[in-house]
Amino acid sequence: MKFELKTEKENYSKSFSQFFWVVFILTLIIILCDVSLKLGTISRSYDIDYYCRVLSVDKSKPQFKKLSRLSRLKSKQQIWEFCMKIIK
Repeated sequence: MKFELKTEKENYSKSFSQFFWVVFILTLIIILCDVSLKLGTISRSYDIDYYCRVLSVDKSKPQFKKLSRLSRLKSKQQIWEFCMKIIK
C-alpha cells in the first residue's frame, strides 16, 4: 500500500507559475494593443500625406472626400490649407 502526502510547497509553486503566466499574457496583450494603435496612427499619417500630394495634382471631389474623412475637416478650403501646410 502506498501513502502520499502533498506538501504546500507544490501548491505555492503552481500558484506562482500561474500568476506569472497571467502577468506575462496580460503584458503581451497590452504591448500588442499599443503597437497596433501606433501602427494605425502611422498609417493614417501616411494616407493623409499621400492624398494631399495627389490633391495637389488632381483636384477632384473624391480626393476631397477621402481627405475629409481622414482629417475630419469639412470644407474644401480647410482641407486645402491643411494640405498646403503638409506639403511644405
